[in-house]
Amino acid sequence: MARRPIALVTAAVLLLEAPGIVAINAVMARFVEVQSMSLDGMDPGAMVTGTWALGIASGAALVLCALVALLAGLRDRRPGRFGRGLLIGCAIVHGVLGAVAVGLLGWQAFAFLMTVLGLVVLTLVAYGKGAGERPAAKEETPAPAPA
Repeated sequence: MARRPIALVTAAVLLLEAPGIVAINAVMARFVEVQSMSLDGMDPGAMVTGTWALGIASGAALVLCALVALLAGLRDRRPGRFGRGLLIGCAIVHGVLGAVAVGLLGWQAFAFLMTVLGLVVLTLVAYGKGAGERPAAKEETPAPAPA
């Protein structure tokens, strides 16, 4: 099965997506700062700080998910419980963002997000339960004693 290449491609795509997310949030923070935007009277400085924090946290989460997929591909073993949880969370976020992006950004953004979602899910499924585990050696029963 092509488990390794799928996991490695997933890791590469997530690593390439991480700086893009940080850059998008940087642009949004700059717009908020220049136009002194606020939500319901909130301090514009807090809005800028929050936008930067969200961008950096999202980028770090994507890098962490990419490292999980990379380790799964290099070791050819399924990720541990924490790693699977990260990849499942990443898949959920991509699904929700895809649903929002189709209305706000168009079908190209939707297609990209669904491609990444598909890669993450395919990585999870390829390294599903029992994947990469060696079957237990059959224990041979001793022959009965001659009577």
